[in-house]
Amino acid sequence: MSPFSEKTRANAVRIVKRRDIPEGLWTKCEQCGEIIYNKTLEEDLKVCPKCDYHFTLSAPERVAQLMDEDTFKEMDRDLHSADPLSFKGPKSYLMKLKEDRDATGMTDAVITGEGLMNQRRLALGVTDSRFIMGSMGSVVGERLTRLIEHATKKKLPLIIVSGSGGGARMYEGMLSLMQMAKTSQALAKHHEAKQLFISVLTNPTMAGIMASFASLGDLIVAEPKALIGFTGPRVIEQTIRQKLPDGFQTSEFLLEHGMIDNIIHRRQMKAALSQLVDFFYPPL
Repeated sequence: MSPFSEKTRANAVRIVKRRDIPEGLWTKCEQCGEIIYNKTLEEDLKVCPKCDYHFTLSAPERVAQLMDEDTFKEMDRDLHSADPLSFKGPKSYLMKLKEDRDATGMTDAVITGEGLMNQRRLALGVTDSRFIMGSMGSVVGERLTRLIEHATKKKLPLIIVSGSGGGARMYEGMLSLMQMAKTSQALAKHHEAKQLFISVLTNPTMAGIMASFASLGDLIVAEPKALIGFTGPRVIEQTIRQKLPDGFQTSEFLLEHGMIDNIIHRRQMKAALSQLVDFFYPPL
């Protein structure tokens, strides 16, 4: 027999169903299941206070966290993707672009520009997995290439924060794949000019993004427990028919095997990046 009376249960149901309790105040941690008050989560840079899980951030949130307030000036926002293949599917490419623009408030999957980080001027690019999984089409490649060239010309430190599970954008076919070579070539010239490029990898950084500019940093750092690689672990297991090691393709695994230089917690990211920039560009 239930220890609660029918009246008690009915009152509980009425409380739960009350329409004057606002929705959207709480978020459940994807890793530990902790229920977190949204204001607390935002104040803690979207890191779970219980298990330290790093929630996905939008590109505007990244910019706000890394750059000094009101110093960031966005570049090339007016560049928009065309539909070179007249792509047809469950949704047309133009329809998908419109939906993601409306949902994110962005015009494509990357924000680029320059501003101050702890009073040091630098060039910053941030991809956003909410926009077609942060995949790289012609606009993303062009914006990043222009950013790199701008940093090279102005002799600015360059930081690109990658969070893309989409790689090259299938809607644009070969034009998308060309962006891998284009961004890599621009970085080669940046390197020849002896200018600094720091690549920051977040969850997830995969496929064509990782196979091009994201892996070419003079320094490569990552957030904890980020998924990083070219092909997902499930596809690899099915291909080689072997069980992968525990933690394969995580930041920790890649650090242990020498592919990245450091893992930096989100709370320390701005300070750590600023210190690295100061080391290579000492204040006068």
